[in-house]
Amino acid sequence: MNTTAFIINPNSAHGKYQQFLPAIHRLFPESPIHISKSKHDTEEFIKSNWEKIDYFIAIGGDGTVSSIAALLIHSDKKLGIIPTGSGNGFAKETNFEQNVIALARKIQSGKSTCIDTFMINDHFGINVSGVGFDAFVAKEFEKTRRGLINYIKVSLRSYFQFKEIPVKGMREDGTVLFQGNFLFVEIANSRQFGNNAFIAPNASLQDGLLDIILVKKFPWWQSLQFGYQLFAGKILRNPSVEHFSLSVLEMHTSYTTWHIDGDYIEIQSPVKITIQRNSLRLISD
Repeated sequence: MNTTAFIINPNSAHGKYQQFLPAIHRLFPESPIHISKSKHDTEEFIKSNWEKIDYFIAIGGDGTVSSIAALLIHSDKKLGIIPTGSGNGFAKETNFEQNVIALARKIQSGKSTCIDTFMINDHFGINVSGVGFDAFVAKEFEKTRRGLINYIKVSLRSYFQFKEIPVKGMREDGTVLFQGNFLFVEIANSRQFGNNAFIAPNASLQDGLLDIILVKKFPWWQSLQFGYQLFAGKILRNPSVEHFSLSVLEMHTSYTTWHIDGDYIEIQSPVKITIQRNSLRLISD
């Protein structure tokens, strides 16, 4: 299995990757293990090993996975994951576990599958991205210790101070699809944020479409209902939620705080969002 390389984000889950190293050394004795210092460092590692590596394994959260996937699209290189993030939404959707033996079996099988990815202007995404409240929470969450409990605390604290943002969305032909004030707008390639919070329960990684989820601000006493529906996969039943599916969307908003696969970023409008059909190869069962 010397055509496999491991790329580790050492900051993900505060060094949690170390528990996997003995099994990696045992099952992949000739495989390079790269502890990344930065996105540029990861890019240089992949470039220098491009000709001799077929499988690149990301050890980290969705942000780490996304940054590595961006370097593998439109190629025959295959992505695998050992999830160590706080939510691991993409890994859950693609059936990757914290299990090196299971990963080795997948690689031995030689099976892979193609999935869609997407672009937000020049920024690459694989899972779920958005603008508004959830992006504001992502920005604030980066200042805290990771974990679901802290995420909930940040979300509750932020809800009362956050105002709806103006957003207009247009189809490829320029017709207006939606326009108004929203708590947040989500661009979903897969079904969930992470931790089985299903913001787009009908989304698929292989349908050539992105699910656009529009959420209006609701009274705080409806938060429990919203939370239940989110984790039960029934969020589209909520009267504060609208849903569209399409492959290309242009958005205009004065609000610039976004998240891409959970990582905070600033993006200026206009924002062009496009699907990249069958652009990434994943190790599969």
